[in-house]
Parts: sequence; C-alpha cells; structure tokens
Amino acid sequence: MLLSDIAVLLLCGSISGFLAGLLGIGGGMILVPFMILVFNHLNFEPNLIVHMAIASGMATTVFTSLSAIWAHHKNSSIDWSLVKSLSPGLVIGSLIGGSEIFEALDTSWLSLFFAVFIVYTSIQMIINKKPKPGRDLPGSLGLFSFGAFAGTLSSLLGAGGAFVNVPFMLWCNVKPHIAMASSSGLGFPIAVAATIGYMYGSWSHPNLPPGSLGFVYVPAVACIVVVSIFTAPLGAKMAGKLNVAQLKRVFGVMLFVIAAFMFNESRKAFGF
Repeated sequence: MLLSDIAVLLLCGSISGFLAGLLGIGGGMILVPFMILVFNHLNFEPNLIVHMAIASGMATTVFTSLSAIWAHHKNSSIDWSLVKSLSPGLVIGSLIGGSEIFEALDTSWLSLFFAVFIVYTSIQMIINKKPKPGRDLPGSLGLFSFGAFAGTLSSLLGAGGAFVNVPFMLWCNVKPHIAMASSSGLGFPIAVAATIGYMYGSWSHPNLPPGSLGFVYVPAVACIVVVSIFTAPLGAKMAGKLNVAQLKRVFGVMLFVIAAFMFNESRKAFGF
C-alpha cells in the first residue's frame, strides 16, 4: 500500500473507533466505502472488492469492540445477562451468514443489500422513535431467534450488529446508554464468528491478493486497528457527557451519504 492509502485507513480507523465507543456501532459500516476506494486503488479483482471491504471491516471490529467493551465495563454500563442471552444465536447466525451466504452473493446484490440496510439504520437513528411503555425483552427462545437473525444480517453487512441490536433493545425499553454499551459487548461475538466464517468460506478463492486470509485483507485491518483501539475508549468516555440523541441524528445523515455511495457501487456492478 502507498502512504496515501495508509493515511486514509488510519484516519478512518480513528473515526470508526471513536464512534464504536460512543454509539456501540462497531465501525464496520463507516469503513466499507473507504476500503472499497483503497482496494480499487490497489487494483484488486473487481468482483472481490466489496466482499473484501466488508470482511476486513468486520475483522477490525474484533479488536475495536474489545477496547470499547473494557471502557464501558469500567462504567458498569453493559448488561452482561442480556449479552449472554443473545450471544449464542448471534454466533450461529454470524457463522452461517459469513461462511455460506456471504460468498454466494455477487458484488451487485451485496452492495445493494448493504445500501438498503444503511438507509434503514440512518432512519432509525434520525427519528429516534420511542418504544411503548411496558414492553419488555422476550424469553430465551425469542432472544435466541432474534440473535440468529441479527447475526446473519450483520455478517452480510460487515457490521457489529448495533444497527439492529440497538433498535431492538430500545424497542424493548432497555435504557439507551445500556443498549449502546451492551451493543459493544455483542459486537465481539458477532465479529469473531463472522470473521471466521469469511475466512473459512473463501480460503481457496482464486485471485485473492497477497496478505489476505480469505476475504480479510490483513494490512488494511492492521492499519485501522492500530488507531481504533485507542479512540474507542475515548468515545465510550464521551458517551456519558454528550447529547447522544443529537449525535445519532448527525450520524444518521452521514449514513445516507454512505448509502448513496453503495447504491452507486451496486449500479456499476449491475452494469447500469
């Protein structure tokens, strides 16, 4: 990689780490479009670029989430019983989605799928809809089923799951700061399982560039992780001091820009 590529990844890593700690979003969604630009610049195989960007973005979440978890744990913000209840379904869904479904989707559909759910996430953050009073979390079977769904979806999008986990927890009347902090705790099992799935499902894929473990491009992951593990605790520390509702709206608007980029990538892949 050139110095310009490294600089872009370092900057993105610092921002994604901060947002992971602040909003519990994992950071993968932010990284994908920038990784696509870098991988295009490195002349990777066009049909592999989106898959590699999503898989590499998720791999960074393994490390970023650990840093954010530690910071939130020190503030006693994570509901560990909820994390424990959701994790089995999340792991199974992430493994299946990352290894079986992810590689089967071609670039055009994967980019479109990513863009659609980015729009969904941005709308959720902007409207900040309040749940009905009295609604509670479902039982064990309900949590497992939701976890399996969320894990599969997250592995296809390279996201730590906050885009669906946080709205679900808020819908069930979990307090916002607990939901965001617990989302960091849930991001780790999702990221580990999905990353294993990506590598297993694409290990013998032809035309992978040097430095790749399946769809995961290790040099890019290293550049991002080296800064994100330091900025994630800063975001977690700021979460209790800033108006998170307003920040979510700003971030929601930013996601619309990312969605537009991914819609354009999908258009090009479809040949329109």
